[in-house]
Amino acid sequence: MLIQKDGADSADIAASFLKSGKVIIIPTDTIYGFSGIVPYTKREIFKIKRRPPSKDLITLIAEPEDIFNYTSSSVPKELFGLWPAPLTLIVKDTENGSSSAFRCPDDDWLRSVIKKTGSPIYSTSVNYSAFPALTKIEDIKKEFEDIIPLIVDGGKVYNDKICAASTIISLVGEKPAVIREGAVGTDFLFNTTY
Repeated sequence: MLIQKDGADSADIAASFLKSGKVIIIPTDTIYGFSGIVPYTKREIFKIKRRPPSKDLITLIAEPEDIFNYTSSSVPKELFGLWPAPLTLIVKDTENGSSSAFRCPDDDWLRSVIKKTGSPIYSTSVNYSAFPALTKIEDIKKEFEDIIPLIVDGGKVYNDKICAASTIISLVGEKPAVIREGAVGTDFLFNTTY
């Protein structure tokens, strides 16, 4: 099923599919992503992407402060204040001491989908593992419409900029560490005392 992001009920439809445990393809504030409800769809996403479970998924949250439901780690105000943004933060989990990646996306539609779902959702690029991310809806439909029950067409993603993945910064060590350069610049990190 293909629907338009700007359709009247698109957020409700996407949330309905997510709540029913389906993996769907939706536009994010960076690129198109496979998404599913946390934690139930992780295995299915790995299967679709043919991705090893050692490479974890990003969790999208609706509001910046939602991160504190999952970690007791402190988040530097310089980073926290950037959200919502295409910025992923890796923090220590509250319960088991491992780490998880979170992003509060800079897209009102996507944040409304997360709110309507009532749970954070996973997000990962639309591609098979080790292949380039698909950024054009025509390519996505051709490759995945037979196996993904819902694709939301958002047209060209990430406003008028070139499609770029989120910047990933780890907060697990003593100082923030840039894991991946992406849509948000990181020069300010080197001018900040921690």
